[in-house]
Amino acid sequence: MRAETQNIVNAIEKSIDLLAQRMDWETAEYRLEEFNARVEDPTLWDDPEGAQKLMRERQMLVDQIAGLRAIKQDLSDNLELIELGEMEDDADVVKEAEDALKDLKVRAAEKELEALLDGEADGNDTFLEINSGAGGTESCDWASILARMYVRWAEKKGYKVELQSESPGEEAGIKSAAYKISGPNAYGWLKSESGVHRLVRISPYDSAARRHTSFSSVWVYPVVDDNIEIEVKPNDIRIDTYRSSGAGGQHVNTTDSAVRITHLPTGIVTTSSEKSQHQNRDIAMKALKSRLYQMELDRRNADINGAHEAKGDAGWGNQIRSYVLQPYQMVKDLRTGYETSDTQGVLDGALDGLMAATLAHGASGKSRAEANADD
Repeated sequence: MRAETQNIVNAIEKSIDLLAQRMDWETAEYRLEEFNARVEDPTLWDDPEGAQKLMRERQMLVDQIAGLRAIKQDLSDNLELIELGEMEDDADVVKEAEDALKDLKVRAAEKELEALLDGEADGNDTFLEINSGAGGTESCDWASILARMYVRWAEKKGYKVELQSESPGEEAGIKSAAYKISGPNAYGWLKSESGVHRLVRISPYDSAARRHTSFSSVWVYPVVDDNIEIEVKPNDIRIDTYRSSGAGGQHVNTTDSAVRITHLPTGIVTTSSEKSQHQNRDIAMKALKSRLYQMELDRRNADINGAHEAKGDAGWGNQIRSYVLQPYQMVKDLRTGYETSDTQGVLDGALDGLMAATLAHGASGKSRAEANADD
């Protein structure tokens, strides 16, 4: 076996070992048996929400077991093919197996990163808020570009995206927008995006074609399950209704149905502007509970979620990532050092590399490149 191929095999085996450790492989089968026994309980669906949560947890374990077994089997099969090809001096068989191992290395690394999504709320759906910052019209336009970027990323993942509220900019773009994104590990993937995002480009709104710097903030917090108790005292909130506005056409909401809830002790404000005032109140209250739950998670994990604790203005000195379109093309995450020149790809939703680097950094305290360099 060639040295390059052996290095690929070593990387796959390392990913397998890490995956087995993260999922506690030795007890996985026993835990699955326990889940199966609970699923067969005829009283399970007396509590539909609890049953759904149990079924999600069971399916996650089933997927983890199946995924690890598949990687192990594929590794074994391709090693046997290489051995057979070398014995029969069949270069085509050897090359086919080596190419398959390269693909398997990528797949194993992706599974390894997914295994890092084991935080208390990582498997939950998520709320995503985007707010324009310093930069006026430029910043509002940048906020709308960020919104498009995250919606495209979510759609590529097969996630469901629901617009909760939106405030248009005075000339272009948006002042703010809030989304609910639903899908496996939605919060786990997106949580690293919280912070200030900086854009450098030639402004399309500047007749002199000068370079401008704009800022927008992104804040992510999990959708909490109804069985998680978050106490919100009636005296601690103010509920306002107002006439929502849109871009025009048939979707304009002409009733005073939009709802804004202000949590007085913390100053947290959540809004929703669907057609039903009752639905809006429910959505805004769930969003408020999620924000309060996020604050509690932050207190427990201040070292990982420091960006939430030290939330600053969307301006100079607070950014977590820079997107430079002029005078060169570069997206760089300032926490991990990860960078890419594929700026258009990133703005079209190709965020997995940036997110993966942050996940690895959060788990090890160093970037994936640094971690690999230590091996």
